[in-house]
Amino acid sequence: MAATASFLSHLLLAPKRRPKTQPNPSHLPSQRITDRLPCRGRRSSVAVSAAASDLLSPAPSLKSRLAAGDTLYGLFLLSFSPTLAELAALAGYDYVVVDMEHGPGGIPEALACLRALDAARTPAVLRLPEASAVWAKKALDLGPAGLMLPAIESPEAAAEAVSHCRYPPRGVRGAAHPIVRASAYGFDDSYLSRCEDDTLVICQVETATAIAEIDAIAAVDGVDVVQMGPLDLSASMGYLWDPGNRKVRATLREAERKVLEAKKKKKAAAAASGGNAAYLGGFAMQNDPPEQLKLRGYHMVAGAVDIAMFRKAALDDVRRFREAVMEIGEEDDEDEVEKCEKENDGYWSE
Repeated sequence: MAATASFLSHLLLAPKRRPKTQPNPSHLPSQRITDRLPCRGRRSSVAVSAAASDLLSPAPSLKSRLAAGDTLYGLFLLSFSPTLAELAALAGYDYVVVDMEHGPGGIPEALACLRALDAARTPAVLRLPEASAVWAKKALDLGPAGLMLPAIESPEAAAEAVSHCRYPPRGVRGAAHPIVRASAYGFDDSYLSRCEDDTLVICQVETATAIAEIDAIAAVDGVDVVQMGPLDLSASMGYLWDPGNRKVRATLREAERKVLEAKKKKKAAAAASGGNAAYLGGFAMQNDPPEQLKLRGYHMVAGAVDIAMFRKAALDDVRRFREAVMEIGEEDDEDEVEKCEKENDGYWSE
């Protein structure tokens, strides 16, 4: 028993030997863990190759691209499929709106989509179920490029929505920045100094009441984009089944004109004058395709919805199959077969 105790004591007190292949940490240069995290939106001092730096450097923010005069084209993601989010990013959309207002997903499902979009270096905007402090807090902690806030009907409501996106003393956002994904779980030391400047705040104006206040809403400090909502607007005007109604179109055009003129005046005055002038965003409709919105001066255009795109593709696929009728014993038309093969060339891989 005494011998056993002596042996254990020897093991505990003896100096530990390092494997010969492992260098002594005291001879290694010091390096913060943040230096090994050159992810989107984070700053790193670690040296990387030129090729790698292109992939690891932060993607331009939506705000900076709008300020540079870009017209941004986006897709709405209602399926909450990370695969479709990734596919949309690789296809070249400037941003993807993960729709928690009408889509079936919540925070966990949105997080999976944000990870897919971040990996493909495409900004994600989260559309909230409602413009509340609770939803804004949870969504912002995930680290999206922007928030879309529904049913903003007055400048007071817009100012309140903006306050949900700002930390005290400028707002009421709850502070958990040392541990949330938005700050790389605390590894990103620069998060607090830039988060409010980088985050795009989009207020949806989608009722007749809101349209009457659109000038004042667009002028609220912190409102970056006024997003027109043609479907809800048509419903509020009594044309739920007729969103292309002449009166609805006229109301939209007048609202567009007010926002664009205010932005034009603000740009002409440059920094000499105070006040805010929001960019104009919108949804494309069957009667109002995305190309038309671009030509009318919209700064952000949401032109597609993943569910609608798949629905159309699925219907077309079934229709083509059912319309392909061949009489029994009829031989294939060689010209038609060759045409189909050319159309599908490269679709399948061996």
